[in-house]
Amino acid sequence: MASEPVNVNEFQELARRALLKMYFDFYNGGAEDQHTLRENMEAFRRITFQPRVLVDVSRIDMSTTILGYPTSAPIMIAPTGLHKLAHPEGEVATARAAAACNTIMAMSFSADCTVEEVASSCNAIRFFQTYVYKRRDVTAVLVQRAERNGFKAIMLTVDTPRLGRREADIKNKMIAPQPKNLEGLLSTEAVSDNGSKLAAFAAETLDPSLCWKDIDWLRSVTSLPILVKGVLTAEDAIKAMEIGVAGIVVSNHGARQLDYSPATITVLEEVVRAVGGKIPVLIDGGVRRGTDIFKALALGAQAVMIGRPVLYGLAAKGEYGVRSVIEMLKDELELTMALSGCPTVKDITRSHDKGSSLEAFATGMLDASLSWKDIEWLRSLTSLPILIKGVLTPEGMLLLAAIKAMEVRVDGIVVFNHGARQLDYSPATVTVLEEVVRAVGGKIHVLFDGEVRRGTDIFKALAFGTQAVMVGRPVIYGLAAKGEYGVRRVIEMLKDELELTMALSGYPTVNDIIRSLVRTELDGLNCWL
Repeated sequence: MASEPVNVNEFQELARRALLKMYFDFYNGGAEDQHTLRENMEAFRRITFQPRVLVDVSRIDMSTTILGYPTSAPIMIAPTGLHKLAHPEGEVATARAAAACNTIMAMSFSADCTVEEVASSCNAIRFFQTYVYKRRDVTAVLVQRAERNGFKAIMLTVDTPRLGRREADIKNKMIAPQPKNLEGLLSTEAVSDNGSKLAAFAAETLDPSLCWKDIDWLRSVTSLPILVKGVLTAEDAIKAMEIGVAGIVVSNHGARQLDYSPATITVLEEVVRAVGGKIPVLIDGGVRRGTDIFKALALGAQAVMIGRPVLYGLAAKGEYGVRSVIEMLKDELELTMALSGCPTVKDITRSHDKGSSLEAFATGMLDASLSWKDIEWLRSLTSLPILIKGVLTPEGMLLLAAIKAMEVRVDGIVVFNHGARQLDYSPATVTVLEEVVRAVGGKIHVLFDGEVRRGTDIFKALAFGTQAVMVGRPVIYGLAAKGEYGVRRVIEMLKDELELTMALSGYPTVNDIIRSLVRTELDGLNCWL
């Protein structure tokens, strides 16, 4: 007889065994390289505790309120769709489990059960999540149905002008049943010749023109408080406050939208500081332990939202599995509070967490035999413009290198380490790109060459100031695989991915891509715990 799971992570393997591969991949997968998916969890692991001792923890009280509604613990069920892929009872089972645990559930618009079915299944506090559609009347009908059926808040997802590239769904040609709540409102029979029908449906129905001013429209069709879900920066948190939302959810959509967006826990404190306690801040993404919940609370979140673990529990053991997941997290949080010397949620403060140190990026020495004076000799041979390729001087010497480059009147610089085929332990090119750009001060062009594999890589390089990127090995791979057609495919894939990254980042032209759109480990030093 198989043993019962002893932690939330063990439900993931049970779900894998219980589900069709297509459906498990749909629940489990992230966007593109799944970097953010991994980082959502890894970032929690880099945070350590500073526990207090000799505190009376004979009674632990985890209870709190969310938008004024009492809950047994600072844990919510995040809005996730299509629960009947996991279990025949779908969202009704999830709602009953939430009610049994005295936990607030946020129901997704893309549920397999209707708003009315979930509302009548049990007596509990619930929120309703939605998007804004091209047909605004669809959104209006959904939120008004939720309001009539006793839902207490609207959670508007704002990070989906287009659906992220979820490659597992593309490979599996993911087909999902029509969301029950959209029946009679719009057709979900999207046509897709290649890949996921979910992406095709999103492209046809979601409104990519959604802007901050549209929150006022949503407020005009409901009296419920509105939370915006998908905020990752202080700037957007401030805008959300200015337009009068009731709360913010720090979220990267479970790493299913823009890959290489930051892990949510790494930007939580920035958002909390920006709102200054004026509105509540929730967080989702990567929570798998009670210790994760404690860390999020210490950084200022009012509560965490749980997504995939709920689906794993539902797939493995139905309503009982969801209850087990929630109770495991509550038990672990209670133990963490006791061992940290915090008898109540209010006692959990920033001083209880401590972040791990980040090592500085290694820099190396590039020993080149060519001297600057030889540029003049090269110029004597040609009237063509000259770019120098391979600038990777040691830290502190980039300004001198830039001055020399401009003194000998080259037309541009290529930041390049020869594809890592020369001096090992020389710096990764992207780590010095910004230094080179700053050193030349816009007087000559800076290009970039260094392991570009995704459109997101191109976006990052442009944000650091390069004028363009150069692609090496992928072109060779495409040529070897499919000749001229393969090279074309490589280039077009990168262009398509760059276009998607620009759209998901909210920037319509290359000139709009600026440094503030990307974050490095060094940028995050002020968020150490």
